[in-house]
Amino acid sequence: MAKLFGTDGMRGEAGRFPLDSATVYVAGRSLAHHLAPQSSKTGHRAKIITGRDTRESGGWIEQAFICGARKSGAQVESAGVITTPGVAYLVRVRSADAGVVISASHNPYQDNGIKIFARSGRKLDDATEQLIEADIKQAGTTEPETMDVSGEDMSAARTAELRESYIDYLADEVGSQLSLEGLKLVIDCANGAASELAPRLFRRLGAEVVVIHNSPDGRNINRDCGSLHIEGLRERVLIEAADLGVAFDGDADRALFVDAEGQFVDGDATLWVMAQYLDAGGRLDNKMVVATVMSNIGLEKALSSKGVRLLRADVGDKYVLEELLRTGSALGGEQSGHVIFPRLSLAGDGMMTTICLLRAMRERGSSLAELTAGFTRYPQVLVNVRVSEKLPFEAVEAIASARREIEDRLGDSGRLLLRYSGTEPLARVMIEGEEQRLIERYANELGAVIKSALG
Repeated sequence: MAKLFGTDGMRGEAGRFPLDSATVYVAGRSLAHHLAPQSSKTGHRAKIITGRDTRESGGWIEQAFICGARKSGAQVESAGVITTPGVAYLVRVRSADAGVVISASHNPYQDNGIKIFARSGRKLDDATEQLIEADIKQAGTTEPETMDVSGEDMSAARTAELRESYIDYLADEVGSQLSLEGLKLVIDCANGAASELAPRLFRRLGAEVVVIHNSPDGRNINRDCGSLHIEGLRERVLIEAADLGVAFDGDADRALFVDAEGQFVDGDATLWVMAQYLDAGGRLDNKMVVATVMSNIGLEKALSSKGVRLLRADVGDKYVLEELLRTGSALGGEQSGHVIFPRLSLAGDGMMTTICLLRAMRERGSSLAELTAGFTRYPQVLVNVRVSEKLPFEAVEAIASARREIEDRLGDSGRLLLRYSGTEPLARVMIEGEEQRLIERYANELGAVIKSALG
């Protein structure tokens, strides 16, 4: 059996292994079983908080998980439709042993997934994930248990209270003393988990809010909207003459922006703005920002001009967080819009990121366009090459030699990243530089060498 848990939990097509009801039930039962020893030290049953996004499969998958967890004696509460970072927050403040989110983030509605958080608000450790995978593998050799996936519904009032406590935290603590009076925002909720929560939050902070794509029907999550489709948001920002546009993904753990001039502001540009803001207040610990190997070289150069070092982690907010905690740094994130402020949360939170960005705008008295000045995104090209085997690149002399030659040509004005896909038989060639025409030529040259050697 292939590894089930990736960097963002367990994901697949809803209704098919491992997102079929029997396997999800086993996963719930297994998690509760492995939590039992640590919860027994406190004299209480293991406590789990669950939540989901708006996919049509979310309800039955959540109930199958809850049914399995209760089978192992866990106490389970559901926050209903809520963002991924909302569950991470509730786990931490409600002293739960784990939090479980049923979501496939930015994927289409046919997919779903299971993300698990530990009591600290961090994603579940690899060791426990491996134990759950082993239990699923063992269960696969026997007939699945008969179960009632309808579960036990908790009161609507309790579910609403859990969600409200998360909104209170964002408004009263993260947004403390922040007034958005006089600001007009356009918010694209991706027909996902933020659809009901985000408009209430930003209106509560005083903003005039125009909301788009906040009518989920179970199948329209991420469809031509949200963080993967910025065009509609850009158009609406210009029509409304808004001060800021924000786009969430399906579970709202990321946010991307459009400034008042209609310019796209990605995660790298957001890191640039927030790094300057924190540094000006003496709060950019270590004068360091953690990003990933995919972050644009323009971010590295912009930060360097301010005496700030960029540390690159592997792709995935899980690895960004590891480096943030290892180095004791205060800011990290991904180009895709995951931004982490570890002093506030150990999970990327799109609504939190938006509050922090708006605070920087307010306190600096500047527009987002003015705050992003100084960051120039370098042209980037990505070439995928199908390979028959994944040999270490440095072990193939033709590839190693071509790579060194291109790196010499780029010098300090560009960057080459060569890696294999983690899920497909592909080598990925990513090059950044000052001239689009040149980097395209370099990428195709190296791609041809790889195809000849490994294709």
